[in-house]
Amino acid sequence: MATPPPTGPLVTRRTLAAHLRDLGVEPGEILLVHSSLSSLGWVCGGSVAVVQGLRDALGPHGTLVVPTQTGELSDLREWSRPPVPPQWWETIRATMPAYDPLVTPSRGPGVIPETVRTWPGAVRSAHPQTSFAALGARAEEIVEGHATDCRLGEHSPLARLERLGARVLLLGTGYDTCTSFHLAEYRIPAPLVEIGRPGPHGWETVTEVSIDSDRFDELGHDFERDRPVVRGTVGGARVRLFPVADAVAYAQRWLAVHRSREEEV
Repeated sequence: MATPPPTGPLVTRRTLAAHLRDLGVEPGEILLVHSSLSSLGWVCGGSVAVVQGLRDALGPHGTLVVPTQTGELSDLREWSRPPVPPQWWETIRATMPAYDPLVTPSRGPGVIPETVRTWPGAVRSAHPQTSFAALGARAEEIVEGHATDCRLGEHSPLARLERLGARVLLLGTGYDTCTSFHLAEYRIPAPLVEIGRPGPHGWETVTEVSIDSDRFDELGHDFERDRPVVRGTVGGARVRLFPVADAVAYAQRWLAVHRSREEEV
């Protein structure tokens, strides 16, 4: 049976940049993008055209930031996609390559972040599990100093994006992908957890703040109801645009209330 033709919409570098400008993306701003390529439609040029369109909308003085997480560099007991047999754990821990910002591929955020990561001139932060890559005028300033024991807190690019007035663009993704909400978790009482991962001198364990995105869709629904969020479409994708600082401040209040209720149950 023949493969049916794509239904579209047809998206090009030029139309994507135009839609972003119509949405309100401004030249020279800093944009943290969470993205889904498949949500856009049929993109001529794929992820490369998307990155080009984003950069066109931001202009030469703008900065594009994306999450480039490497969740597989983690405690094997938590692996589920897929899990691995316990009898393999010792060998995996002994032989897994340590994180290298230049060569370790991202896993999970999608093809657009991986395209940004490998783009000429892109820089990447140092955390071995929750790194960010950036491209543009303020890229170095944003990713430098990402502490290796601070996944998404005060010593991560998220806090710097907040201070610099960056905005979040959810490009075909839901609020469950919104890393800015995690920064709020570091500002409320939260349990600590032991995190296993490969390090430069073998398997290591670090103590980190526990993070959990299970209720981020619910949090995002309330945030969008109560705070100004720009909504629209880019190609076939539903999009949301809002300041990092607004998302963090709202999430800090919301999580403090809702998680305290969970503990009471």
